[in-house]
Amino acid sequence: MAETAVGSVINYLTLLLTEEANLLRSLHSEVLGIKLELESIQCFLKDADKKAESEENTSHGVKLWVKQLREVSFRIEDVVDEYIFYLAQHPRRQSGLIDSVNKILRCVVKLKPRHRIASQIRNLKIEVSEISERSTRYGFDVIGERSATTPTDVSWYDPRKAAVYLEEAEVVGIESQKAKLSGWLLDDQQSQRTVISVVGMGGLGKTTLAKQVYDSVKDNFDCHARIAVSQSYQEDLLKNIIKKFCKGREGAEREEPIPEGIEAMDEEAFTHTLREYLCQKRYAVIFDDVWNENFWGDIEHALLDHENGARIVITSRNMEVADFCKISAFVYNHEMQHLPPEKAREFFCKRAFKLEQGKCPTEFLKLSDKIIDKCHGVPLAIVATAGLLSTKSKTVDVWTKLHVSLSSELENNPHLKSITRILSLSYSDLPHHLKSCFMYFGMYPEDCSIRCSRII
Repeated sequence: MAETAVGSVINYLTLLLTEEANLLRSLHSEVLGIKLELESIQCFLKDADKKAESEENTSHGVKLWVKQLREVSFRIEDVVDEYIFYLAQHPRRQSGLIDSVNKILRCVVKLKPRHRIASQIRNLKIEVSEISERSTRYGFDVIGERSATTPTDVSWYDPRKAAVYLEEAEVVGIESQKAKLSGWLLDDQQSQRTVISVVGMGGLGKTTLAKQVYDSVKDNFDCHARIAVSQSYQEDLLKNIIKKFCKGREGAEREEPIPEGIEAMDEEAFTHTLREYLCQKRYAVIFDDVWNENFWGDIEHALLDHENGARIVITSRNMEVADFCKISAFVYNHEMQHLPPEKAREFFCKRAFKLEQGKCPTEFLKLSDKIIDKCHGVPLAIVATAGLLSTKSKTVDVWTKLHVSLSSELENNPHLKSITRILSLSYSDLPHHLKSCFMYFGMYPEDCSIRCSRII
């Protein structure tokens, strides 16, 4: 009887071992399959993120579909991580008599987590399949193809454009920076072609500073131009430089004629034409908002160095852009700073209390300081927030409510939507694997100190 019972147990355990081995092989294959699915989803999401940067009016249906796909990708990552952790906790061991007995006992414990992982993978595959079917059913894939091939006019107001039209009296806190850059531009001791990089996060006033300096020194050069570059500069960049050079200086008797056939020229012809035009001329060019570190390689051969004091100013959020120029040019680096508290207050009051000649009423002093602190010395944030407040009733209750809800106002108020879009460009420029890392910080309360040991 006992022998029969033991034999029955052995048969059961043998069956269990066989099932465990089959499940392990099947599970490994399932994990590999879902991992490949994850890689495909991540590639799609990268394209979706890029598309979202250029298409403001993406339909709500497409946004919801992409959101569902992104959430599934996060759950797939979790399952793959759980499987990797499981393998680390249960390494394969050498087989022996005792090991075989232990293996039989362990398999009972290990089958449950393996079944759970396998079940999760099956459910995720079903969910991915359903999301894919929805994309076909509602034409989301067709929308994606159309968007990829059809240029879309993006209609949104860029508050940086206002920096071009700011009067000098309206600008606060850049006097010393302006003097520094002007000195570099007009330095007669430096005859070599020189690149001046103005680097800093979005909203610190790079465009404003560059424009103010440009206006004050441009007449010291034989020809000059100011070009907005942005993230995806077009092939007509060199053409724009030539046209702006030919317009001549303000007050000049006449403009120079634009070279014939310029509209039909290719890049090589543009480069040759520009080199001929700049021969023996001292020029100054400002390239505003450069993102790509390879930008210098695209223009350096067109902008010759005749050792007559030519100057090129590049504004960028990316220090690597400036470093790339050092290959073939002398480079000055200027890093933008946040406005100090007293300058931030002066700037805020100029914008929020225009009717009061920039003087903050006594009852608003403490509240204004709290709002200014939220802006962290970023001029663009100060301009947008002060502009919003200037449209509100000047009562302490109204301003207090806005101060408390400023974070939600950034998301929902049309007066602040453009600043959110500007600052989100830096997020969009992050490598894909760092975007999720950055978003994890959203779990922490505002203004919370975060210990490295908690997140690393």
